[in-house]
Amino acid sequence: MAKKIVIADDEMHILHILAMKLRNAGYEVFTAGDGEEALLLCQKHSPDLIITDYQMPYRNGLELCAAYRQRTGAMPPAMLITAREHDIRVEDVQGMGVDMVMAKPFSPREVVQAVATLLETPEQVNTSET
Repeated sequence: MAKKIVIADDEMHILHILAMKLRNAGYEVFTAGDGEEALLLCQKHSPDLIITDYQMPYRNGLELCAAYRQRTGAMPPAMLITAREHDIRVEDVQGMGVDMVMAKPFSPREVVQAVATLLETPEQVNTSET
């Protein structure tokens, strides 16, 4: 069974690219354009990984992770993607359920490799950039 990933970002082009690359790598992907929609998807699908932008409408990425952990008592691995990396350190967010911080802009290949590492799964297909 494919691992499930929820991606939350208010930039539609990022959602589209990441979803396509991760689906091509064999993952089941659900996308949300804001933090509230992402929380509902997480509750519905119990993802194996959450990829979330830091700045989003309704809930930022950290609030999303905290709310999901509070409601379920558990938290899957999470990757925070942000254009504000200089303001966010992994050490500062690990207690909030974030395992990795990735700065925008990023390579989709880097994200697929990071997902495989976080989920400890081998990449299943060629993930060359488009």
